[in-house]
Amino acid sequence: MDASDLRSLVTRLKSMAAAGLLLVCATGAQAAGCPALLDRSMPRLQDEKPQTLCQYSGKVVIVVNTASYCGFTSQYKGLEALYARYQARGLVVLGFPSNDFGSQEPGSNQEIASFCTSTYGVKFPMFSKTRVSTSAGADVNPLYAELRKVTGSAPRWNFHKYVIAKDGTTVESYSALTAPDDKSFIERIEKLLAMP
Repeated sequence: MDASDLRSLVTRLKSMAAAGLLLVCATGAQAAGCPALLDRSMPRLQDEKPQTLCQYSGKVVIVVNTASYCGFTSQYKGLEALYARYQARGLVVLGFPSNDFGSQEPGSNQEIASFCTSTYGVKFPMFSKTRVSTSAGADVNPLYAELRKVTGSAPRWNFHKYVIAKDGTTVESYSALTAPDDKSFIERIEKLLAMP
């Protein structure tokens, strides 16, 4: 293959990726420019189509396990408000519904998606129902297993939050008791957004 053929192939692959026809998954190697923590694919809540988390590289990412029938469910409102307020500055909220705590997320992915949209107007990315707790068994979501390893902190209830800095390696953990509108939480998000 000469240089011209290689350029043509790269151009076609870029076009396919831009059109959503190509999902590149790194196996054993980190995708170019994507931190290892985000170098994975997760099924979207609404249709279970795989989504690469690499698309959130360089952003401040809040990862939160959610539930529709929890005393903390109203945090959806605050999370959506944070997302709306800071999205243009590089914040993204990623929701992961889980039935691990108190069986408070019994619905199907479609039921959860409908609830989030109709009740709280959630527009931030949501992913398929998953396991986030090590007490839930061996099939814990790999992202959550890595977040626990990095922070030394595992979710103990619904609406536990991990905040991943733009570098994709610095991670902080916040319990469900930290509301999205907590003044110190917002100050921390603003500080992370201001960092290069």
